[in-house]
Amino acid sequence: MTDRSGAGTGGDEQARNVEVVRRYLRTFVTKDLTELADVVDEDVEIYGSGSAVRGRRYPEAAVSSPGLTVLDQEIREIFAAGDRVVVSLAQTYRRDATGATAVQGACKMYRLAGGRIVQFWGEQDTYGLLRGLGLLPDEPITF
Repeated sequence: MTDRSGAGTGGDEQARNVEVVRRYLRTFVTKDLTELADVVDEDVEIYGSGSAVRGRRYPEAAVSSPGLTVLDQEIREIFAAGDRVVVSLAQTYRRDATGATAVQGACKMYRLAGGRIVQFWGEQDTYGLLRGLGLLPDEPITF
């Protein structure tokens, strides 16, 4: 098991898994698709936001989103147990066309095998991000 920072008390494999996830998350800031390919399996399974998809092209597209730049990333908590790593984080995005910035919170769980991410699940505050960037009205939704 690891503590909140990911410091290991459960072995070298868990510490390596935490580092792989940190490297993956960094690609959102660096946009380094070579590093992403090093740490994410080509057939990665992705679950979240009501969908399930397969393939590294999905995280590659997220990292390369035209018009959005990740300015900052804060890993708030990271835990490892066995072949799983769970992360809560916040990323600050800039909408390049307007300069508007907003913070998006997320919680993700990754499963690793052979030093690569093979599955992940998670949710992020997409609605809050879109509102913060001025892409949706900043008013309550009425049903």
